[in-house]
Amino acid sequence: MAIALILATNVNAQEGYEDTKHEVGLSFGLASNSQWIDAFEDVFSDYSYENIKYVEPISAEYFYHINKVLGLGGIFVYGNTKQDVYYRWSSSWDRIGKSSNGYYTLMPAVKFNFLRKKNVGLYSKAALGVTYRTEYIDYDDGSKDYDEKDFHVNWHLSFIGVEVGGPYLRGFTELGIGEQGIVCAGIRYKF
Repeated sequence: MAIALILATNVNAQEGYEDTKHEVGLSFGLASNSQWIDAFEDVFSDYSYENIKYVEPISAEYFYHINKVLGLGGIFVYGNTKQDVYYRWSSSWDRIGKSSNGYYTLMPAVKFNFLRKKNVGLYSKAALGVTYRTEYIDYDDGSKDYDEKDFHVNWHLSFIGVEVGGPYLRGFTELGIGEQGIVCAGIRYKF
């Protein structure tokens, strides 16, 4: 409750949209880096995967605007893939289990505003960080399950982002490549 009162006081003390320094956003994307990497690993594997179900990248982000052009912040992205695992023995493929991969990514980021107006904005952003990847296979035959965890470098680049709405609450969409997906859309609050 104290945080809400402080934020409300802060918003009321501002003279206009140009005074907004902070922004938080939530977005959903399509086709993250982690999904692409998994797809290429599968091509060069003795395993086959079917009934693939994706939790597309879900992102939360925060930026602090040090001036009208430049914002510094961070992005957290979550994604997941579940699938049936098949192995080719000699002439046939047999299901051997079910796999689940989780991706937890944290990236420091920078945002460049090309247009920052009361109801519309255009921007690009870049981020570089690390992903914590978990992989688990539950084998059908009851043998010891496979469990692996590791870290790898990850990134995101939004070539162009468009935000539209009121001075403080806006919808946005971005076109780019990286862990947030090749396209993502969401909602953002500025204060």
